[in-house]
Amino acid sequence: MSHPDDRVLAAVPWRSSTLYVVLSCSLMGVMGVSLISPVLPDLRPVFGVTDAQVGLVITAYTLPGVVVTPFVGLVADRVGRRRVVVPLLFLFAAAGAGVAFARTFAEVVALRLLQGVGASALITLAVTLIGDVYEGGRRDAVMGVNGSTIGTGAAFYPLLGGALAGIRWSAPFLFFGVGAVVGVFAAVALDEPDAERSTDVWTYLARLRAVAVLPQALGVFAALFAAFVIFYGAVLTALPLLLRDAYALGTGRIGATLSAVALASAAVSSQYGRLSDRLAAPRLVAVGFVAYGLGLFGVRLAPSPVAVAAALLVFGVGFGVVMPSIDTTVVTLVDDDLRAGVMSLRTSVLRLGQTVGPVAFTATADAGFENTIVGYRVLLVVAGTVAVVAGGGYLFHSWRYRGG
Repeated sequence: MSHPDDRVLAAVPWRSSTLYVVLSCSLMGVMGVSLISPVLPDLRPVFGVTDAQVGLVITAYTLPGVVVTPFVGLVADRVGRRRVVVPLLFLFAAAGAGVAFARTFAEVVALRLLQGVGASALITLAVTLIGDVYEGGRRDAVMGVNGSTIGTGAAFYPLLGGALAGIRWSAPFLFFGVGAVVGVFAAVALDEPDAERSTDVWTYLARLRAVAVLPQALGVFAALFAAFVIFYGAVLTALPLLLRDAYALGTGRIGATLSAVALASAAVSSQYGRLSDRLAAPRLVAVGFVAYGLGLFGVRLAPSPVAVAAALLVFGVGFGVVMPSIDTTVVTLVDDDLRAGVMSLRTSVLRLGQTVGPVAFTATADAGFENTIVGYRVLLVVAGTVAVVAGGGYLFHSWRYRGG
């Protein structure tokens, strides 16, 4: 008798060039923040900026996705996926590498805005392609592999970013140039999915709006926004600054500590095909939020950086459950000709959470407390409480009133 893991692996089309374009785009999409998180503390003395200003390096990158992504999805649904994803990859690479040559902090922020435009829909289009090309169990298996790849990349990038930053603060930004290589690969290897393309813009927008206001869609988008406010605000922005100020960690050790999230996420996401057989996606999202909260409580109570990393493993379990569950729900809401548009709405909400989180955490810690160390620790508890109450509340309601 075959093992369940064997069946999942067999469902993944490892010889498909489209699969590798999908995974490459996802790796680029997750690189934009995780690669440079360890270098954020170093930017303070280089450019003479505060914690709140450093948060703009993340916010400037995520903000364009809030506005640009729906238009990218519309274009991708009308002219095809390849004609959109290749230019985005080249813009991502050029603007990201350009930060290494910035002379002022204003130039850094401007280039990160441009890079954010390039990154705005990379993961969106990757997941859209999964929905276009694969169905049923194969789709769930590929979604899990994609989530695991994102987690693996997110685990590796902080380590790489910390090592590169040890050479010079600008070295991690130069590495973004690899996006151009991926752009060439996508131009050559991506097979455009066969799908009926929308022709009437107003009809398309009306259909997109009808999907966006469905209760299921609103619930998914609310969970996605909260997940990324917490992840980008607490873990990817506040925590590196806290680790530097409270424990005097260098960029390398900060990167190693943060990578715990992605290691756990990659391991859990790789099993998503099996998990989805046991629990429906909404319940998996709720379980993920409980893990979020428990992980943040652990970070707050941790007596050492090693204990912080252990707590982040719990947080990573939550992330590894939440993202594939949300993406699977979104791609199955609509037909092929509307999928990129709905995925773009998903990414706009995600980017909004990424944009709000860093500013909310750094600005509140700066202005609302006697020092930022105290502020970040209090905010970790607040965020953890919100996550546990939201996730636990949904699970209680689900099992109490709908049956176990």
